[in-house]
Amino acid sequence: MKSKKITRKRLNIFLKQHTSSKKTLDIGCGNKYYDNLFPNKINIDIDKNKKPDIIASVYNLPFQDNEFDNILCLEVLEHLFEPAKAISEINRVLKPGGKLILSTRFIFPLHDAPEDYFRYTKYGLQKLFKNWQIKEIKSETHSLEAIAVLLQRLIFQVKYKNNKILKLFLLFLIKIFLFLNKFIKQEFGNIEQTKNEKDILASGYHLIACKK
Repeated sequence: MKSKKITRKRLNIFLKQHTSSKKTLDIGCGNKYYDNLFPNKINIDIDKNKKPDIIASVYNLPFQDNEFDNILCLEVLEHLFEPAKAISEINRVLKPGGKLILSTRFIFPLHDAPEDYFRYTKYGLQKLFKNWQIKEIKSETHSLEAIAVLLQRLIFQVKYKNNKILKLFLLFLIKIFLFLNKFIKQEFGNIEQTKNEKDILASGYHLIACKK
């Protein structure tokens, strides 16, 4: 069932646009889902059970300056207690002009607790990466699609009374919210509806930034 995650499908689409055979570092590689898209990839993680190539912390990367053409940081940033320190270290080992490919959470439940610390708006990401050349910050979902993502996580992470029946009902609601999203006409960044905005309820963001 987890292979059908809405977020996983969106991330796969995003990454296929940036596949590369150049030297790539995957920070927090987890289950190494994306090895096929980045064949020249070194996997690091702090969890030895994930069997990374190297057990290491993003705060102290065991690599030389300017070593990698690409760095993947997928679903990791929200789990970093010192994000600015991590971003500085990522910048150090990335070549000038090298590409950071990142995804992170905005509207999303607790996950991998208790190491779940932050949620990021697109404006927060712009501030964090102000010293980078930001190429793209894209919402992972549109607003009503984000509700579908939340409902899906409430299937994955919660047990209910009459569990099977209630989860079937939630699956039905997911389909409804994915369908209803097409009816959104306009969104606003404030309650007075004076500032046009897009995807005010995104489940997360995909970011491409290059080292200056």
